[in-house]
Amino acid sequence: MGKSLYEKVWEAHAIRTLPNGQTQLFIDTHLIHEVTSPQAFGMLKDLGLKVRFPERTFATVDHIVPTHSLLEPFADPQADEMIRKLRENVREHGITFFDVTSGLQGIVHVIGPEQGITQPGMTIACGDSHTSTHGAFGAIAFGIGTTQVRDVLATQTLAMGKLKVRRINVEGKLRPGVYAKDVILHIIKVLGVNGGIGYAYEYGGSVLEGFSMEERMTVCNMSIEGGARCGYVNPDQTTFDYLKGRPYVPKGAEWDAAVERWKALASDPDAHYDDVVNIKAEDIAPTATWGINPGQGCAITDRVPDPALYPEAERPGLLEALAHMKLRPGQPIKGVKVEVAFLGSCTNGRISDFREVAKYLKGRKVAPGVRAIAVPGSQVVARQCEEEGIAEIFREAGFEWRGAGCSMCLAMNPDKLIGDELCASSSNRNFKGRQGSATGRTVLMSPVMVAAAAVTGEISDAREVFGVGELVGA
Repeated sequence: MGKSLYEKVWEAHAIRTLPNGQTQLFIDTHLIHEVTSPQAFGMLKDLGLKVRFPERTFATVDHIVPTHSLLEPFADPQADEMIRKLRENVREHGITFFDVTSGLQGIVHVIGPEQGITQPGMTIACGDSHTSTHGAFGAIAFGIGTTQVRDVLATQTLAMGKLKVRRINVEGKLRPGVYAKDVILHIIKVLGVNGGIGYAYEYGGSVLEGFSMEERMTVCNMSIEGGARCGYVNPDQTTFDYLKGRPYVPKGAEWDAAVERWKALASDPDAHYDDVVNIKAEDIAPTATWGINPGQGCAITDRVPDPALYPEAERPGLLEALAHMKLRPGQPIKGVKVEVAFLGSCTNGRISDFREVAKYLKGRKVAPGVRAIAVPGSQVVARQCEEEGIAEIFREAGFEWRGAGCSMCLAMNPDKLIGDELCASSSNRNFKGRQGSATGRTVLMSPVMVAAAAVTGEISDAREVFGVGELVGA
């Protein structure tokens, strides 16, 4: 019987089986940022240890960095302390650091692929739950906690239990106006936010095979929202074309040899899976969340659920979500008033996201009373947007064009919701308090849907607002 990519990568990186049954796994690449690394470096110092392989660790600042001004010291003393500590630690241990003055800084899950640090067949760890993003390249990538950050810094290994593998096939042709964000929101809605616990998700089928690398990253990014520890797509020519020529990938004859190795990593045709889920592309619609977890979503043409129609055990959670979101049972999701529109994050802050929105936003204006901000995922993306005239389209429309960072995705910076503002967001989580206000409300959707909400002042169907589908086929 053949093997899945997950099995191949796991076996290639397994060092030994530990007494507790876990595997000591070698980690090829360690990505760090300013929030989960200070304590880990502190523990390392207390133990009198050095970073074992500093050349395998890459650092950036993204979570706390202000997006409106990089003038230092930062207004937030804690944020200022975090960036200073990170600078001290990377300097002491000889770690590559994409600082705010480098021109390469950005969200860790944007700059890894952008620089070619992320490659097929790697094991990748980072103290951030959305590390699953890197699985789009055929890597096994997962988020870790601070003590595990310490372990990787000290030993370049982790103690882990092997996961089961679920293959998710999305077959067919997506309808006009349906994007990668809609695909992953639909998958999470179908399988549930806990459906992936204990699993790695392997995404495939004609839709994923036809996706660009940035679309694949969007899907893999939110694997954790479905409970999976990681998610990946088998590497193919699309992967290789994206990576070729990037700073950290092999060159010349080494590149050709790497591609041959990467091709062999793809899951075998007769690979064993612990579960297989098949989804029809035509069943996926432009989607918006209505509740307080990413699985509480619906098609833009649907109504929010009526708890009375659900089993009694499910009603308390539904009622809690509706109460927080200030929605009525059976109310259409379309037409709900929006106060904030946020375009950015490690889910949808890449150049393709801004290019797609710019096509529809050009010549339009943000609705009165809506605060709209656009935050590129990296300084490289920001430069591309300036060079291509995209940033100016956003400014002319009334968006605040910001610097690179996590921004309002998790609000560990000045970009926060105020009171019970409702935000149309291209980010990945809609938990209570996620965007900086305990009473703030988040509705997840694709970037083009965010733009439609921004110009209409309400949750809207981008197909109606922009004629999406007339300009693009999917």
